[in-house]
Amino acid sequence: MMLGYLLARAGVSVVVLEKHTDFLRDFRGDTIHPSTLELMHELGLLDRFLSLPHQKTYRLSAEIGNETVTVADFSHLPVQCPYIAFMPQWDFLNFLAEAGQAYPGFHLLMNVEAHELIDREGRIAGVRARTPEGGLEVEARLVVGADGRQSTIRRLAGLQPTVLGAPMDVLWFSLPRSADDPDQTMGRFDIGRIFIMINRGDYWQCGFVIAKGSADQVRGRGLPAFREIVGGLAPFANDRLAALDDWDQIKLLTVGVDRLETWHCPGLLCIGDAAHTMSPVGGVGINLAVQDAVAAANILYRPLLNGTLNDGDLAEVQKRRLLPVRTIQRLQVVAQNRIIRNVLNGSRPLAVPAALRLFQLLPFLRRLPARLIGLGIRREHIKTPNSRPAP
Repeated sequence: MMLGYLLARAGVSVVVLEKHTDFLRDFRGDTIHPSTLELMHELGLLDRFLSLPHQKTYRLSAEIGNETVTVADFSHLPVQCPYIAFMPQWDFLNFLAEAGQAYPGFHLLMNVEAHELIDREGRIAGVRARTPEGGLEVEARLVVGADGRQSTIRRLAGLQPTVLGAPMDVLWFSLPRSADDPDQTMGRFDIGRIFIMINRGDYWQCGFVIAKGSADQVRGRGLPAFREIVGGLAPFANDRLAALDDWDQIKLLTVGVDRLETWHCPGLLCIGDAAHTMSPVGGVGINLAVQDAVAAANILYRPLLNGTLNDGDLAEVQKRRLLPVRTIQRLQVVAQNRIIRNVLNGSRPLAVPAALRLFQLLPFLRRLPARLIGLGIRREHIKTPNSRPAP
């Protein structure tokens, strides 16, 4: 959606296909990081964007055993919005779709599912799609696969990711939030358990981290046992746990980390999760995907307008984005294997690591993870023109 908006804004004719009738998907990632908020500022959209309901988090904290430590402090970042904004992803997508309508080249087709690539002499030249009215062919100089970790476009193109692995999955659910609850988004690390609570205003978005493939075992112990564990991790919410009365309310997020070695083939490019599935560690997935989109727009808008697009242009997008993706994935895998795996498999009380104790003694050190999480590596800026500037 971001790439479509930026290209249409630059004067390129774009068709965005969405296979569903709307964007309402529970438990999609909702973290809008400072890097993405800064892009909204560069586009002149920030004030309108922040008028949508959202919650701000200036710091990330963790409860380790019986101690609370601050892991990252975003408040010192040199940006317009030095915080993480939590906003339903469907609001973000609807906002971009509405912004795109200002440009004649932006075409969003809902309830349209691509199922086949159009191949002309070894070059992808468009897609064939299904609609409620029948088949549809969309011819294009470039097809972009931005359809997530189970990407249909990636599969149709024969692009196979390298799997880096993850030792955990996550059970996502919501709990009502009371006015006297803590304000802060938090993570709780206890013996054999990791529990995340994200403040969403009138409810908590909760993530219960489990060992990879153990969801059936957790369900097999029954809902009362699950509620008891959650109550021990978040005792202030005990009076609301009865709201969890059906396993259908608890969604399984199968965590994976993978990456395409080559993101493109003639006439086709993959970005976002279609090119590199990220772990939920740090909540950076959406923001890396947005950075991919900005880089792709910056590099591709001229050759698309001029009709000179070639494979080298697509390779340039991957080259631009590969360093941040590899670096963040490497850090995520280290965190998964050295911290999360050990916590989930542990049987002894947890102690705050020495590095985090140093963060409490020297608070300025909290700015380092804040910069990595909030701004990332090789941050992108808007370089595409506005073909119809506001009067």
